[in-house]
Amino acid sequence: MNSMNRCLLALLMCSLSGITFAQGQPEKKDVHISVGGKAGLYYLPLTIAEQKGYFKDEGLNVKISDFAGGSQSLQAVVGGSADVVSGAFEHTINMQVKKQSLMAFVQMGHLPQISVGISKKLLSTYKTPKDLKGLKIGVSAPGSSTNILFNVFIAKYGLKPSDVSIIGVGTGAGGVAAMKNGQIDAISNIEPIMTKLEIDGDIKIIADWRTKKDTIASFGAEIPAASLYAPVSYIKENPNTIQALTNAIVRADKWIAQASAAEVEKVIPASYLMGDNSLYTRAFEKVKEAFSTDGMISEKGAKAMLDILATSNPDLKPSEIRLNETFTNDYVKKAHAKYH
Repeated sequence: MNSMNRCLLALLMCSLSGITFAQGQPEKKDVHISVGGKAGLYYLPLTIAEQKGYFKDEGLNVKISDFAGGSQSLQAVVGGSADVVSGAFEHTINMQVKKQSLMAFVQMGHLPQISVGISKKLLSTYKTPKDLKGLKIGVSAPGSSTNILFNVFIAKYGLKPSDVSIIGVGTGAGGVAAMKNGQIDAISNIEPIMTKLEIDGDIKIIADWRTKKDTIASFGAEIPAASLYAPVSYIKENPNTIQALTNAIVRADKWIAQASAAEVEKVIPASYLMGDNSLYTRAFEKVKEAFSTDGMISEKGAKAMLDILATSNPDLKPSEIRLNETFTNDYVKKAHAKYH
């Protein structure tokens, strides 16, 4: 064998070795995912992947810890008690400002699925969002996506976060009770509790980012929302594990894209229905277009999110953010090759 053939053989072996590694067994089979409000529709792909056994199919033993909101699930990973966050993409940008390197690697939602409602008891005095000043606002948890996008919303009307009182109410029955009992004056939250409060006549929606039309009207683009993200160091050290997680979520995204509300109800835990199947059906239909169909994170959407966040966070300078370090589609592309 001449030297040229030996070189070609060596290159082929390296290439095959790389392919084997990329498709190899997960480095960590036990993965701890933290999430803020798992029963919410915002995180439906995570639940589908869990309930339909997609994580197990990829050789993973996934433990999911549920917190009141996304800021708390983020802290679980930053503090080292969890490996991966199932949460809002914008945290990867905000944490870069704090010199923390986190990267989203698969998307579950390309619309926020968040809306803002004010108590109907206050409608006689409410004319514009400026009238929210001094009110008590319920969010899933302070610092979570429901809080962040609310801050963006009021910034358009000249209000600062300090102009309102932010109260964490979770994403379930606690939020409903807080509104009904008068503990809060308005609420920024996810489904299905917003639809629950609408149906019961407790709130009037004053900002809506549950549909493509309304999101683009507010922000000028579809924006990345629910995703799986993790410290960059964890991703680099466990590429096969990250690939396995991505494969499972892409399968869940694709399943939801063709599923009916009735099919979804058969898969999710009964407790997610809040005792009302019709409520969940109505909420699902309202936000179905918000779910990602392929797991890909749009660069245009990520740039839009960066600009949006800068409007309410004076510490965030878009020119100083390395946006390409906040997300990657490399693992999603490989998942498509497997589940085309």
